[in-house]
Amino acid sequence: MEERSKDHRALLNSGEENELEVFGYRTQNLRRVFCLIASVLTCGSLQLVLYWRPQWRVWITCTPCSLQEADSLLLRTTDEFQRYTRKKVICLYLSSLKFPISKNPEQPLVADHHSIINHAVLKPELKLRCIQVQKIRYVWDNLEKKFQKVGLLEDSNSCYDIHHTFGLGLTSEEQEIRRLVCGPNTIEVEIQPIWKLLVKQVLNPFYVFQAFTLTLWLSQGYIEYSVAIIILSVLFIILSVYDLRQQSVKLHDLVEDHNKVQVTILTKDKGLQELESCFLVPGDILVLPGKLSLPCDAILIDGSCVVNEGMLTGESIPVTKTPLPDTENTMTWKTHSSEDYRKHVLFCGTEVIQIKPSGNGPVRAVVLQTGYNTAKGDLVRSILYPRPLNFKLYSDAFKFIVFLACLGVVGFFYALGVYIYNGVPPKDTATMALLLLTVTVPPVLPAALTTGIVYAQKRLKKKKIFCISPQRINMCGQINLVCFDKTGTLTEDGLDLWGTVPTADSCFQKVHSFASGKVLPWSPLCAAMASCHSLILLDGTIQGDPLDLKMFEGTAWTMEDCNVDYCNFGISDSNIIIKPGPNASQSPVKAITILRQFPFSSSLQRMSVVAQLAGEHHLRVYMKGAPEMLAKFCKSQTVPKNFLHELTIYTMQGFRVIALAYKTLKMGMLSEVKNLAREKVESELTFLGLLIMENRLKKETKPVLKELEEARIRTVMITGDNLQTAITVAKNSEMIPQGSQVILVEASEPEGTVPASVSWKLVENQENGAGDQETYINIGKSSVPDGGRGSCYHFAMSGKSYQVIFQHFNNLLPRILVNGTIFARMSPGQKSSLVEEFQKLNYCVGMCGDGANDCGALKMAHAGISLSEQEASVASPFTSKVANIECVPHLIKEGRAALVSSFGVFKYLTMYGLIQFIGTSLLYWQLQLFGNYQYLMQDVAITLMVCLTMSSTHAHSKLAPYRPAGQLLSPPLLLSIFLNICFTCIVQISAFLFVKQQPWYCEVYKYSECFLTNQSNFSTNVSLERNWTGNATLNPASVLSFESTTLWPITTINCITVAFIFSKGRPFRKPIYTNYLFSFLLISALGLTIFILFSDFQVIYQGMEFIPTITSWRVSILVAALIQFCVAFFVEDGILQNRELWLMIKKEFGFYSKSQYRTWQKKLAEDPTWPPTNRTDYLGNGKNEVYINLGYESSEHIPKEKQEYGGQTIEQHFWTRL
Repeated sequence: MEERSKDHRALLNSGEENELEVFGYRTQNLRRVFCLIASVLTCGSLQLVLYWRPQWRVWITCTPCSLQEADSLLLRTTDEFQRYTRKKVICLYLSSLKFPISKNPEQPLVADHHSIINHAVLKPELKLRCIQVQKIRYVWDNLEKKFQKVGLLEDSNSCYDIHHTFGLGLTSEEQEIRRLVCGPNTIEVEIQPIWKLLVKQVLNPFYVFQAFTLTLWLSQGYIEYSVAIIILSVLFIILSVYDLRQQSVKLHDLVEDHNKVQVTILTKDKGLQELESCFLVPGDILVLPGKLSLPCDAILIDGSCVVNEGMLTGESIPVTKTPLPDTENTMTWKTHSSEDYRKHVLFCGTEVIQIKPSGNGPVRAVVLQTGYNTAKGDLVRSILYPRPLNFKLYSDAFKFIVFLACLGVVGFFYALGVYIYNGVPPKDTATMALLLLTVTVPPVLPAALTTGIVYAQKRLKKKKIFCISPQRINMCGQINLVCFDKTGTLTEDGLDLWGTVPTADSCFQKVHSFASGKVLPWSPLCAAMASCHSLILLDGTIQGDPLDLKMFEGTAWTMEDCNVDYCNFGISDSNIIIKPGPNASQSPVKAITILRQFPFSSSLQRMSVVAQLAGEHHLRVYMKGAPEMLAKFCKSQTVPKNFLHELTIYTMQGFRVIALAYKTLKMGMLSEVKNLAREKVESELTFLGLLIMENRLKKETKPVLKELEEARIRTVMITGDNLQTAITVAKNSEMIPQGSQVILVEASEPEGTVPASVSWKLVENQENGAGDQETYINIGKSSVPDGGRGSCYHFAMSGKSYQVIFQHFNNLLPRILVNGTIFARMSPGQKSSLVEEFQKLNYCVGMCGDGANDCGALKMAHAGISLSEQEASVASPFTSKVANIECVPHLIKEGRAALVSSFGVFKYLTMYGLIQFIGTSLLYWQLQLFGNYQYLMQDVAITLMVCLTMSSTHAHSKLAPYRPAGQLLSPPLLLSIFLNICFTCIVQISAFLFVKQQPWYCEVYKYSECFLTNQSNFSTNVSLERNWTGNATLNPASVLSFESTTLWPITTINCITVAFIFSKGRPFRKPIYTNYLFSFLLISALGLTIFILFSDFQVIYQGMEFIPTITSWRVSILVAALIQFCVAFFVEDGILQNRELWLMIKKEFGFYSKSQYRTWQKKLAEDPTWPPTNRTDYLGNGKNEVYINLGYESSEHIPKEKQEYGGQTIEQHFWTRL
């Protein structure tokens, strides 16, 4: 049984973001027949329920079985939402191909022995089973007994396999087999038919309930409001369908051209062939003719090329791609290239803008992935299948609606009991009971909740902030931590040259300042700056990374394509020539030819080139990169002894520092250059010096960060730049306030017998001389002052340290993150990981970046804001057309306003439903209800108009130092609704009972003769006709009564007053009077209600189905309503919305926030040993335990019982408090 259970279930995409559980089922025809009969008997209701719950359909019509035998699969997401989908297993038959295929099980179908295709096809049937999940095809692997992706080359291929298995192309037969199994190489976004979108919208559970409600109301003659709601709902459905259709069309147009690219491929049996890109399969050899929009992911195997990866990174900077080395080892090709394998991969959707043949023929690449498996496919899938929002508001709203529906069910049984007891016919009893059932859930609810987001989106658009995920606007109101990229976000995009610090005889020389206007003199440093870059010449214009461009311009050299004069070195004519410009300094070198590039990558933090100086027979290697990284590759004797000291001087002033190095390379033949290993090139170099560049803060940065700080929103810097530069920028921008301490956290991987370690170093500033500030890391005995251990310290760390702590000291990570402010040298993957770790601490995280390397983090954050207009911003929920961080407070303000509006509307509609429910229930007691026009006045003139305008109040111009409530199920909100219900009950029940005690009261529906005889006593100014007519639901007597005449103005004024009370302005929105339309509608509705209450016009009395009463009673009604308003307003504004009172109550009763970060802050504030400074902690016993290096800790700081270190003991005062 256990074995069968194991075969029945498996994981799809194990460990990935889109991980799914998959369960096998076999369809039972008899069960399907019974299900069909049941659906007919329930008039389709069962089918509707099964549409909402696909898992129930599978459980009803199928039986569990092993995945190998299944014809239907039930898929379930492994996240907290656990959403289900059903998929049919499809069978493909290779016998449908036009050529004979061997049925011998021993003979492989494709030459690639790693391919899943060989394991997936059953012989002799030539059949394979597959499923399509979120546009990706999976086939059943008969060997591994699980579903596996197809449409890509397996990662187990080595560099040798890539070159020799696929290097000459595939045979035509193998191409056909792969086309059938993998499917077409297309990224198709279906433009869904309008009827299908309409059906999806209409079958939403709320709209189904709304349709039932409106049908019932229409059948009872309540036509006007029903028609108004139908028009409104149809309008919203049409708008939703239009938006979905437009998005679908835009996305379709965006990817459509990708499917129609003409490409040239190389096949084994037919040579070069031209065909449409949709016929490409993994393993094909793609020949790159020149400029091309790549229709697939491919591995470059011969020649090199320059591509624009703006679609992926958001930055239109040319990137050089190099061929995968042809090595004879069994290591997988990705492992061989380590983290830098991307330099060999051409990604789908990127543009090839220049090719450089190697001399062995055209530039060739092996197709790696096709269709939705590609980089562009993945981006499109992330838009088609976005990660669901886990926002408390929406889950709480659903619970609230369920509660209201349950209350409606209680009302249903109450009405049944009352009407059956009074002997009312069954048909009328059922109708009245169903009417009460529909009162509690207002049909206007979805429209009202959507309007707040629509208004906010419109206001954001005016501020040039565009949104592709409107539901996230409410989430922005909860943001309490914002992560910022540095370069291009906090600081200017462009870098300005400040100077160079050359070296000679292992000593730093005098600084060459570019501000002086002097030309950079010729030296190896000048040669390195002129040649070590990834710039290209495109249509006569130099293009590339802005940093490279600035560096190159500083040399005053020029760039040109290889020509006859310089191509006598035996080099391919695709190489770049660098030569002195007219303004350059005198140089003994006529030209420099760049022969080979090893591109820069953020993980390696360096780049290098192999170049040849004109007139020399040997080659030169030039290298540039992060100073700390580059120094490791240089001969130690060439690196100045004060290297770190000099580096710190510049980085602590906020300069961007790049180091340069070179060496001479002796080679027999120039053709060997292409086979050079990077490890050989990048070793034993001579250190040349430092290039200093300025990166200025944007003028908006400082005021925005100050505004966020005043609003108590944490700000964090996540950058790929140098750690010391990041610290200085943080201090200059006041992200780290003056007087705060910075503690460097440096972690090291375990080496041999030495375990992984974390060291804590306090950064101190010390002034020397007149105005010169020299900053250094002090590793002495100083520590954070005892008087300021709250949030006066900030942790700073590099990506490498973050990775070590993440892997070896994971339990320490939350302690660091609650005060971590600077994270430097972070790779794109580490940025995403960090955002996720912040989210685990219950922070609501915003991420603001310029798109370059920030895409993953922008997608991961609750609210990602891209400052890039490139295609990569499609992955970000928000995009700002103004490239500075002013968009962040704007978005938070609008988010808070939208969130408060949503809460206000929800509270109002809940109260509106309950006010009507209480009033109607009281009238039901004597078999009566409100008249249609009485309902219409409340529903259309007040609720509909108010709900559509309540949310249009603008956001407050100042960010409050706290967030609005993020949960509907919170004490203030629940108390607000509960107390208002109590006030409503008291007033309505009192009025209902008190009117019966009046001397002029008459039970009209029982004693109509008495009423008609004495009606002159009730009329003051008019003579009412005896033939009362109305439009009551059952008969005139069911509406006409003193009770309904008394209760209607009370309930109507109550609806108006709660709308006013719940429309709170400050601190998150502007005052209510600034919302002119809403204020006008409220005043108009109140005026109209009072007018109807005190008027004595026969037309009004007949239309509204009222009975005239004496003036003093009407005044009493108005006074009761006003008293209720005053009490409700005082309770809401003076008690429930009194933040200081609630904080005092929480403190008194010991209630604290359950957020993880709050818990940690409290723990750390009570820990006298935190933060640690100037010490090193080591990993103990391999179990995330830490012990202290006693060399850094004086004995008085160590508890006596810990002074003897034992194998099983762990450091107590720091670690075990976790």
